[in-house]
Amino acid sequence: MDNSRSCKNCQKRTIGSDDTTGNAVCLSCGVLQDYDNYDAQIGGISGPTGTQVRTGTAGTGTVYNYNETKIYNAQKEIEDLMYQLGFSSSKSSEVKDMVVKVTNGEYGQGRWFTVLIGACACIVMRIDGKPLAIVTVANIVCCDIYELGRMVYRVVDFLDLKLPEFDIVDSFEHSIRNAPSFSEVSEDLIGRMLKQGVFLVQCLVKWYVTTGRRPLPVVAAVLVFVAQLNQVDVVIEDVANELQVAVVTCRLRYKELLERLVKVARGLPWGEDVTVKNIMKHATFVIQYMELKSMLKNRNKNKNFEDVGFDLDYLIDDCLSNGNDYALDADDTVNDSQYFQIDHSTRLSIEGPNRFQISQECLAMIYSKMKNEMYVQESTNSRDNSIRKRKRRYGMLSYTDWWKGESEMSKKLLVKQIVEKDVGFSVMPPSFDRGCLAYERRKEKIKAAKYRIHKTMYPSDASSIDTIDVGSLEHVNAGKRRRKKMKFDVDWEDFIIETLLLHQVEEVEIEKGYYKTLMDLHVFNY
Repeated sequence: MDNSRSCKNCQKRTIGSDDTTGNAVCLSCGVLQDYDNYDAQIGGISGPTGTQVRTGTAGTGTVYNYNETKIYNAQKEIEDLMYQLGFSSSKSSEVKDMVVKVTNGEYGQGRWFTVLIGACACIVMRIDGKPLAIVTVANIVCCDIYELGRMVYRVVDFLDLKLPEFDIVDSFEHSIRNAPSFSEVSEDLIGRMLKQGVFLVQCLVKWYVTTGRRPLPVVAAVLVFVAQLNQVDVVIEDVANELQVAVVTCRLRYKELLERLVKVARGLPWGEDVTVKNIMKHATFVIQYMELKSMLKNRNKNKNFEDVGFDLDYLIDDCLSNGNDYALDADDTVNDSQYFQIDHSTRLSIEGPNRFQISQECLAMIYSKMKNEMYVQESTNSRDNSIRKRKRRYGMLSYTDWWKGESEMSKKLLVKQIVEKDVGFSVMPPSFDRGCLAYERRKEKIKAAKYRIHKTMYPSDASSIDTIDVGSLEHVNAGKRRRKKMKFDVDWEDFIIETLLLHQVEEVEIEKGYYKTLMDLHVFNY
């Protein structure tokens, strides 16, 4: 019996211990006493273990500590994100190992750790050469592409990795095989469109359309173009949403693709009639022309016409004759690609192009005449054998036979090999063109600045300076308010050029445009 405390009910000091439970009870009234099993914790966090709470646990009912729980939740988050991205078990292990290297095995929690997982996923796929758009990862991780890009840069810098360049050809192949818009297209047509798309994508690389641009809008533009080329109903908005890129940017790249094809068509005899609006009607012509040009191994201008493979001898003589009857149906005459069929039976072998005395105007007239005569003919269901023989003699192609896919440009090539190929049109990089325009603009500004300096220093002898083209000066300052007396206005660049000229700086140095360096060397360095 414990006489040290009284019962809470009867206030008698008759507290004893129950033989079964060991709890304190009042022997007089039988009431169970409170706080009988309470064990005070003495000694701080490292003291003895209590009755209901275990020291150092992550909560009630668990035996894991904080670090183990954090690692478990981090690994679970990695697995969930890898499942959403469709990664295999091996790729998931590589991502997990990269996260362990970056965090020294500590993992993490919070938003930054989720972005880190997405960055490691992008890096692993880039190293393996698999196409994975950073936009797709950013949408799954729920962050913007700039935040994810900064994390990718930090991880690459921390691990000292060398990432390969983004492969736009692999990205196009992955998009055309996995985009929902092409899910109902047959496998044969997908293979055909894939070769055409790879050909066009590498042509855009050669024409510097992809330089300094995001690659996915270019992929979307080529997807829409090859779909229209093969009569597949696809909308550019749907393709842009599936690739998760801006529709406006895709439209701009699609317009640039059409403009480049129009410039390629200028090399054909009827190329002056081809515009952006009707380029799809002539697309089979232009692409087959580009394919034939890319297949030429000898890029020397003095090459035989037999390298091209046209049956010019028979075709031109028969076209110029008045007794021919081109009885073709409408289905075969819709596409102008018929005239690009290669016939190896009888080729024209000429020693040099100077002996081939047919001008482009003559060829254009022949083409227009043939096209008009073919459109006049009414389509008929019955064809006699003579028409079929004539059709075989000309080697004209049906709608599905204009694309051969035999060019090396239909396969994945290195950038050096792409640049060396001839596809009928060559262009300099846009940055180079802008640099040339800026160079000419600075030359005109220097000329105008010299005129103003001479007019200010010698007002009575202003006419003695070399005559300056006022039109060119106005063109340099176009779009600005012009003074009535001087006919043109000046800006900060004109004042800097005048200052440099007054400090005897060479015009060749000023034309390069390094104004800040020249000002530091010749003006402020005194």
